[in-house]
Amino acid sequence: MKPMLPSLTFDLPVRPDWQYEVKFDGFRAMLTWNSKGIEIISRNGKDLLPQFPEIKEFLLRYELLFKTYLPLKMDGELVYLENTHKANFSAIQVRGRLKSEKKISEQATRSPCRLMVFDLLMLKGKKFSTEPFFKRKEALKELFLTIGFELESDPYNNQLLQFVKAHDDFNELWEKVVLYDGEGIIAKFKNSFWEEGKRTLQWLKYKNWKYVSCFITSYEKTNGYFYIGVYQDKKIYTIGQVLFGFKPEEKDALKQTIKQNMIKEDDKFIYVEPAICLEVKYLELYDYQLREPHFDRFRFDLEPADCTFDRFMFAQKNLPQDLEITHPDKPLWEGLAIQKADYILYLREISPYMLPFLKDRLLTVIRYPHGMFGEAFYQKNCPDYAPEFVHTKESEGIHYILCNNLKTLVWLGNQLAIEFHIPFQTVYSKGPSEIVFDLDPPSKDAFPLAIKAALLIKEVLDQLNLIGFIKTSGNKGLQIYLPLPENVYSYDDTRLFTSFIAEYLISKAPDSFTIERMKKNRGNRLYVDYVQHSEGKTIVAPYSMRGNEHGGVATPLYWEEVNDRLKPVSFNMENALKRIRSQGDPFMDYFQTKQLQAFTPVLEFLKNSSKKG
Repeated sequence: MKPMLPSLTFDLPVRPDWQYEVKFDGFRAMLTWNSKGIEIISRNGKDLLPQFPEIKEFLLRYELLFKTYLPLKMDGELVYLENTHKANFSAIQVRGRLKSEKKISEQATRSPCRLMVFDLLMLKGKKFSTEPFFKRKEALKELFLTIGFELESDPYNNQLLQFVKAHDDFNELWEKVVLYDGEGIIAKFKNSFWEEGKRTLQWLKYKNWKYVSCFITSYEKTNGYFYIGVYQDKKIYTIGQVLFGFKPEEKDALKQTIKQNMIKEDDKFIYVEPAICLEVKYLELYDYQLREPHFDRFRFDLEPADCTFDRFMFAQKNLPQDLEITHPDKPLWEGLAIQKADYILYLREISPYMLPFLKDRLLTVIRYPHGMFGEAFYQKNCPDYAPEFVHTKESEGIHYILCNNLKTLVWLGNQLAIEFHIPFQTVYSKGPSEIVFDLDPPSKDAFPLAIKAALLIKEVLDQLNLIGFIKTSGNKGLQIYLPLPENVYSYDDTRLFTSFIAEYLISKAPDSFTIERMKKNRGNRLYVDYVQHSEGKTIVAPYSMRGNEHGGVATPLYWEEVNDRLKPVSFNMENALKRIRSQGDPFMDYFQTKQLQAFTPVLEFLKNSSKKG
């Protein structure tokens, strides 16, 4: 059965009565489950189960639940899911080429792939392809819910059959696709029917292109391809070839120019010195070659020397196009090999995990205009020269920046804002959005005190059925978060709890903890600052860097990591990203937890106790 295929569009596919799905990049796969068993067939008719046995093994665990819905047929994409909006094309290609059963089995266990299902073609033997798209989607969603499957795509969920949502708002989904560096969007007409083997205009693919400035090195006479390259260490580095995207007159003019300026010719190619610069859009790099390159425009404003490998690698991270990054090679730390470009790319990569915590919060940053080599300063007021896309909110005469999108985050990075500090509430909150305990020991050597305090607090949270999240401060301490529902509690309410915890810690270990505000009277004890959690105070945001000598990052942790082996200096820019890729984001469920937090019974108990006291 040949799949229905979308048509490529370069125009925004925003139309009435259309819906939008994330386009995941993998192997198109048709799942059929009937009395003969399970099969998953590729677009070219290849049996995919020998290469991806984990999908069948997963489905068979739910055989009894699926039994009443057989025979069924689903259309989807078999992927290596990197994040909620992106599949890793290179990883699925490598996996698809494995021959050894042992290696396939190892990969299936260690790094399982997922079948992202976006269409339902048969259910209980009833043909659904004649139903309009929105009805097929509703039936597919109902099937997932009945089986008890989650509807959110999630690379860390053990559910290997995942549902691809249809969204009504293109712009909202597109913002997420860009943020997570996904491949693009499939737009589908709500009333479209599923037509076997047809490339249709009722499904449109709109891709998240990246752009590279490059020059032409040769022309292939047999097929009309223009070979393109960039300079790497003053040598030409070929990055692929481009054929599509030219207007006929542009292509003819280009061929003529190449013929007139050739340096040599053979049976296959005409070669030229680097001179003609152009911009090419492409999907991603695969084996350091461009995938799906399309000509975008000539760059008469560039010299070939401007087209470098470093700029190519920087641009392929899909930073906002109209945002100039100044002095990308500026060193920022004395003892660390971190340039400004590295820092901005860190912000780009970490943005899906960091931005939710910055959203709608009055932002205070610490800027280091000369890196760690000069003076730093706090910035609360948005500077006059900030571009229009930087949104602000006035509070007590200060125009604070609201860092609600990738563009603003990257702009702040270009201003060398290294530390991001946020209040405990959003601009729409009437009270605290969370409780935070800042466990800051008197010195780096006293870090075990922070671990001791954190574990004691965790014991209390567990006994009270409260959900806490923990992160490093990026300096020498730890910070514990309790997410709260919005507009329910006041700071007076939360003060009852923070003071209760402080008193509990002191009662358990008076030689280790204190609430003494005078530094000279604390000795070597950890100061439990329960007063710090109040309106107007700030805390460093999750995943923010710190301006210290080891380039620390305020890194979310799993509770099982909080033990005597924990060392704060080991959490830095490089391994913050590695941690997410290898073990996920410990704060992933943070915002869903807000509605689950059983804080009211605890608060009522504390209020009653204080009255009796």
